[in-house]
Amino acid sequence: MKSVQYLAPFAVAVLVLTPAAFAKNKNEGNFSLNEAARVGTTELQPGNYKAEWKPESGDSVKIDILQHGKPVATVEGKLKEMAQPSAYDAVTTKPLSDNTKAIEEIEFDSRKDALVIGE
Repeated sequence: MKSVQYLAPFAVAVLVLTPAAFAKNKNEGNFSLNEAARVGTTELQPGNYKAEWKPESGDSVKIDILQHGKPVATVEGKLKEMAQPSAYDAVTTKPLSDNTKAIEEIEFDSRKDALVIGE
């Protein structure tokens, strides 16, 4: 009986903390670049990145791009709702006049929202 008395608070703590421990921040997502691309005025080299965004007015967001946990760029954009979740992470780029590319949109695996850069 004493063991139940000691285990009960532990069980309650696990039940309360488990959702918080596994909760995912909905305002972030990871993506990879296979080639250099510009976001705002920053040239991102090929590699793995994380986008974190903060809502502003309407569907506008402030987007921070991080690499290895450190911010490398900040840009304005919009959050776009897609008809169905993306099947994978995807980065759409557009060509610029100086023969470089700029990130236009970032979609995240299994999510219905995408980031549209510079909107």
